[in-house]
Amino acid sequence: MPTVIALVEDLLFLSRIREAARPEGVELRAVRSVAQLREACRTPPRLLLLDLDSPRVPSLEALAWLRAEPDLAAVPAVGFLGHEEAERARQARQAGCTRVMARSAFVRELPAILSATTSR
Repeated sequence: MPTVIALVEDLLFLSRIREAARPEGVELRAVRSVAQLREACRTPPRLLLLDLDSPRVPSLEALAWLRAEPDLAAVPAVGFLGHEEAERARQARQAGCTRVMARSAFVRELPAILSATTSR
C-alpha cells in the first residue's frame, strides 16, 4: 500500500484528505512538525502533501529538509494554499515544492493526485 504523508494542521481538512485516500488504497500518515516528518519518512513515502497556508505548519522548513535528504529528494510534494497567496506559492516552488495549488483545485483534484501514487 503506497504511503502519503500529510503535513496539515487543520484536523477537519485532514479528515477530508483521509476520506479521499481510503478508496484509493493509500495509507495516509499525518504529521505536524519536521521532527514527526523525519520519523514518518523512515520509510520513504510516495507523496508529501503540505498545507502552505498555516503559520504553525513548518512547510518550507519541511521542504528544505526533504530536498536535502538523498533518499527523499525525489519524493513529489504537493502544496496547497489560498489563491491569493502568490508570494507564499513562489517561496514553496523555490523550496522544492513539485506542485503548488489553490486549496479549491487541490480538493477537486485530490482523488486523482492520490490515485497517481498507486501507479508508481
